[in-house]
Amino acid sequence: MSIHAAVDDQLVADRQTLRVASVPAGHVYVRHLSAPGDGITRLPDPPPAAEHLELGQWWPPAMLTSEWVHRHAGDFDVFHVHFGFDALTAGELAAVVDALDQHGKPLVYTVHDLRNPHHAHRAAHDAHLDVLIARAAALITLTPGAADAIQQRWGRRPLVLPHPYVVEFDRMRPRPARDRHVFRVGVHAKSVRASMDPGSVVAALLPLTGELPGLQLVIDIHRDVAEPDGLRHDRALMRLLSNAAASGRIELAVHDCFTDAELWDYLEGLDLSVLPYRFGTHSGWLEACHDLGTAVLAPTCGYYRDQRACLSYRNDDADLCPDSLRAAVRQAYVVRPAWQADPVARTAERADIAAAHRAIYESVLQ
Repeated sequence: MSIHAAVDDQLVADRQTLRVASVPAGHVYVRHLSAPGDGITRLPDPPPAAEHLELGQWWPPAMLTSEWVHRHAGDFDVFHVHFGFDALTAGELAAVVDALDQHGKPLVYTVHDLRNPHHAHRAAHDAHLDVLIARAAALITLTPGAADAIQQRWGRRPLVLPHPYVVEFDRMRPRPARDRHVFRVGVHAKSVRASMDPGSVVAALLPLTGELPGLQLVIDIHRDVAEPDGLRHDRALMRLLSNAAASGRIELAVHDCFTDAELWDYLEGLDLSVLPYRFGTHSGWLEACHDLGTAVLAPTCGYYRDQRACLSYRNDDADLCPDSLRAAVRQAYVVRPAWQADPVARTAERADIAAAHRAIYESVLQ
């Protein structure tokens, strides 16, 4: 072992372990913020207060109460919020921050969403942002565009750190050879959360199935939307999709939420994934596509183009431009963009992101 390596090992050994209460800890984004030797220990998610728990479920996060902070203030050094405050009032969220202040525990907030994708209206999330952005000791966001928006509105400039990898390194691999005579375009509507408008997007894409030889339009949707007794059943949307499938213009797949392995296989089977969002900010889906080499067509709302290489079409709230959507698909059909993460670069990025978080935590503890 070299002298330098020995010194580095001793520095890691001597480094104080920082205990971080991450909200949540179990989300893939948060899991991939750390790297070996970063000296960070993240508290596991406490069991959520829910009647029927799914495997690995962290929501609603039990840490986000003033009572939890008071009981566990001695267990952590830094409180880092990412997601999960949707159901709280702004007052309840302020009470959590009050409790942190009372115990001298700094708050770090990563601004993932400037619009909550689950809320049809922005007022509740805006009130949450007013609490968290004003009172956090440090702010992080994922793109320069989001940082600009935050600075303009709240007068604070977050540190910009890229979204870490989503697909595990052992699953990142060169894309299998594709049939150049087939071009598979996917629109995954999932459970049609508030930010989505899959019906308008699919309707705009349908003419391309008769225009571009070999284009296959693949639509996936969850059972809770497709089935008449589903909690989120959308009769008009399913009529559109069922008619298009019956006429052979789309491949329609109805299923429950994919496992990670199923999702990676699905994405790897597409040449282009179209994000049917009418509002939003950043996207883990885009990152997964980047890891797997699947091109993405993203709307102009939000900051997807700042996040990773992608094509774009005009869609911002009620302003969907079908012509721009079809033009972008035609461009992808001709060019066949090949944007894919390099696992070596992703590994180095992971170390950089972990070091940056360590530095932020140390700074707010000074």
